[in-house]
Order: sequence, then structure tokens, then C-alpha cells
Amino acid sequence: MPNLINEIIVRQLSAEFARAEGMVIVSLTSLTVAQTEGLRDQLAERGVRLRMVRNRLARLALEQKGLKPSDELFGGNIACAWGSSEDTINVAKAVTKAAKALDPKKPGKVAFRGGFFEGSLLDAKAAAALAELPGKNELRAQMLGLLSGPARALATLIAGPGSSLARVLQAKADKGEPATT
Repeated sequence: MPNLINEIIVRQLSAEFARAEGMVIVSLTSLTVAQTEGLRDQLAERGVRLRMVRNRLARLALEQKGLKPSDELFGGNIACAWGSSEDTINVAKAVTKAAKALDPKKPGKVAFRGGFFEGSLLDAKAAAALAELPGKNELRAQMLGLLSGPARALATLIAGPGSSLARVLQAKADKGEPATT
């Protein structure tokens, strides 16, 4: 019976991993239940679910996706969160924030193990680097700034001579001199 249950879990994980664009695998060493639930709540606010997965079953599901995870990726208490590319970045940001908030005196309770992003495997450093990527709204704001910057500079340049002339005329009017052009 346990083999049948494991097969069902692997099939379900394989189907979910196949739809996912990215995944972050996190080590949850010596976290209390309250801390784990707090981390899950933070991720749920961002629309992402953190799920504890048996190491062997997650490895099998990733292998069925065509990815060959390293041995150190799975070991100990791990949790996985997966979804779209944006979800994966949100997970990395939330995990980084939660890791800093948990216990600054004892780092390493929550640590990145790795994951995958858009078809390629990530090591721990690459998974942590996902937290530094800008989100969709940040990228939109940056693009808007890039697009509106040249137009703003052009409008300032065009308005420059006219405003200079107006200031000179106003200064002469303030002094009481007749304006001659």
C-alpha cells in the first residue's frame, strides 16, 4: 500500500512540476511549528504555497521533469515552493525576509538549498540571487522611467529658450525698463 501512495504522490508532483516555471527548495533546520507556520503565512500573502515534500519523492518527480538534481539538494528537512517565474521570485524574496526575521543570532535555520528556474537547475547561491531580481511591477516602473526620460528631456530642451526669454523680459519689467526686442 505505501508504494501505491508514493506512486500517486510522485505522479501528482510530476504533474505540478511540469507546469511550474520555477521552484525554490528551502532547508528548514530546527524551526518550531510556529515559525514554520509564520513562514507559510508570509508566503500565502504573496500567493505561494510552501510544501514539505519527502526527499526521495521530490527527486523522482524532478527526474521525471528531465532535471537531474544533485545529492546535496535533498537532505534533511526541506520544503518546496513552485509556480510561475514571478511566484518563484516572490518565494525567494519572502524566504530571505523570513530568514532575517526569524532569529538573527542563529542564522541558517532557513536556508536556500537550490531549485530550478525556467528549465535549469539552480544551486543555493543562484536560488538566493533570485531574491535580488526585481518583480514585475518594479520592472514596469523601470521601463516607464526609461521610456519617459528622453521625452521629458526633449520637452525641457524645447521649453528652455522660451522660458529664458520670458525671464529676461520679466526682469526688465521689474526694473521698470522698456522691453525692446
